[in-house]
Amino acid sequence: MIRAVVLDIGSVLEVIDDSLFPGPFEDRHDLPPGSVHAGAATLPGDAGRGELTEAQVRAHWQQHLGLTDAQADELMADYWRWYVGTLDQELFDWFAAQRPRFRTGIVSNSGPGAREAERCWGFEDITDDIVYSHEVGLLKPDPRIFVLAAERLGVGPEEVVFLDDVEGHVAAAREVGFRGVVHRSTPRSIVEVRAVIEAEQR
Repeated sequence: MIRAVVLDIGSVLEVIDDSLFPGPFEDRHDLPPGSVHAGAATLPGDAGRGELTEAQVRAHWQQHLGLTDAQADELMADYWRWYVGTLDQELFDWFAAQRPRFRTGIVSNSGPGAREAERCWGFEDITDDIVYSHEVGLLKPDPRIFVLAAERLGVGPEEVVFLDDVEGHVAAAREVGFRGVVHRSTPRSIVEVRAVIEAEQR
């Protein structure tokens, strides 16, 4: 029986527009295309596992790209505007309505500062728990992050239905017992998650 509904954030609860970052910043400052991503690739640690602070990420980008303090601030503002995206209101409302019948949770691969930035959407108000990778030191598709999420929700892995846009993450969740659905579109995902719940309730 399903007792918990767990979602991803980026490209699921949030609609991400890759045209917002980093291309416009690179264009405004005459930086070679790809230079922002190249800077991220040389970070001295894994931000997704909590090995770096937001300040360290900013400082690394500033040094790598040769930015002034004002430009580094602008880069970070652009980054967070892209990162939080636009709320998928339809999916958010449906997800919020699953309580109190089900426990609700989020499992997100994240960077330092994500929880604070995403408070604008009120995810903490509609969930029983949020597992951010940078806070727990585990990244999807590591099976341990899914086991941890179930434990924190107080349910067994086989009692969770999980929605994520990355097939590999859904496959990893299924390996530990989650019922997994790959997010293609909001209407389709809602129908498919409901179908899993109904099938498991029989």
